[in-house]
Amino acid sequence: MAAVATCGSVAASTGSAVATASKSNVTSFQRRGPRASVTNDSGPRLVSIAGTRPSVRNGQLLVSTGLPALDQLLGGGLAVGTVLLIEEDKYNIYSPLLFKYFLAEGIVNGHTLLVASAKEDPANILQIGPVSSSRFGHYYDASKRMPQELIEASNWHGFFLPEKISSTLKVEPCSLTPGYTKLLQFIQNIIYEEGFDGSNPQKKQRNILRIGIQNLGSPLWGDDICCAENGGNSHSLTKFLYVLRGLLRTSLSACIITMPTHLIQNKAIIARVTTLSDVVVGLESFIGSERETNPLYKDYHGLIHIRQIPRLNNLICDESDVKDLAFKLKRKLFTIERLHLPPDLSDTVSRSSKMDLAESAKRLGPGCGMMAGGKKHLDF
Repeated sequence: MAAVATCGSVAASTGSAVATASKSNVTSFQRRGPRASVTNDSGPRLVSIAGTRPSVRNGQLLVSTGLPALDQLLGGGLAVGTVLLIEEDKYNIYSPLLFKYFLAEGIVNGHTLLVASAKEDPANILQIGPVSSSRFGHYYDASKRMPQELIEASNWHGFFLPEKISSTLKVEPCSLTPGYTKLLQFIQNIIYEEGFDGSNPQKKQRNILRIGIQNLGSPLWGDDICCAENGGNSHSLTKFLYVLRGLLRTSLSACIITMPTHLIQNKAIIARVTTLSDVVVGLESFIGSERETNPLYKDYHGLIHIRQIPRLNNLICDESDVKDLAFKLKRKLFTIERLHLPPDLSDTVSRSSKMDLAESAKRLGPGCGMMAGGKKHLDF
């Protein structure tokens, strides 16, 4: 694939300003002390990169997603060379927060960013991102904005689809949409030119490339999978993910993608997208549903589903042992915790439900249901 796209970087380099900003915004994901510094030793030990740490399970290099609770659910963090797919909530309110947390973590650690969007200018996405706060433990304050001097000192590249594709573009016969083709060329250029693939030694210390792609698969990218069940570009998205994962596997990079899977008509495409992703996290918002007014869920804003976690260097796929997860957005913090419903301690409700229990036990017929049926009940 010819690499013809140009770099959309706004900042010039990551000089002393990034080093100063990284010291003042220390993330809890990296080691402290002299062992966290990057050395040029050619020993068998894994090279230490700022903002990374090896997995205690398989030695895979991990980066933080920006949310410590999500890192714990994923086995310690997001493995380098993998794709994290975020299934957007219905009204796309909470998924952009996870997207920005991932980018903010990269800015704090001095990582190189690549932000791609067909809806919003990447510069605006970074400006309204959360800011790091470590007064009472490391977290990102969602009520504040990222300082402009920190963004200017960071090394990032933007891909805004309306600026990359003109109205007079000649569409050549290809299995990918023009937007996907341009984006792959842009990502390939950044990986090869800045040495993230290892072919060209990086000029300074080794670094991580964080890739963020927003609203992938939506009609804004020229894809029709959200408009028709069997569209003309039904295989374009899956081929894009296949090529993208090949680029990530051979480079020091990690990618987060938000996708409106609730709009995709063909469920088979969703299954293929899940297979081509390493980590899949779904967000289910309570807005517009019956749970929004249900007093049992008044302390939460939605559910979070860990549909798939990485199976790198393993023979089988691990499954998350936590199924009942919920999230809530406070004024400053996005939190993930177990869903705890308040117990019903009303004596009148328990007494009135006895007749219903007896009737349901009778319908079960002979067996263990009859043991609880009739007029005999076991009260605990």
